[in-house]
Amino acid sequence: MTQITQAFAALSDPTRFAIVERLLTEGEKSAGDLQSTAEISAPAISRHLKVLRNAGVIHQRTAAQKRFYRVSPEAIQGISAWTMSHREFWESSMNRLHAALMKETTRK
Repeated sequence: MTQITQAFAALSDPTRFAIVERLLTEGEKSAGDLQSTAEISAPAISRHLKVLRNAGVIHQRTAAQKRFYRVSPEAIQGISAWTMSHREFWESSMNRLHAALMKETTRK
């Protein structure tokens, strides 16, 4: 599985998506802080964080007994680049379709 595929697979879960969204808006958080994002148990949040970490979407740092998480800028840049490349394809396709429909409409 490619890095981008792993990132999208990890983000396909609503809880993991909410975790990443919170990290993007609020910055680095501890696992305990993130537990309130979805109101789930500590083991459940740990499993979600592990999936995101393994996919390269978030980074972890440890300070004493606490673990802190933040979004990986590289992962977000990769997702953004992938999205933009596909956006250009679809915009181009839609523009061609629009032109063809306009040409067909003016013929009648």
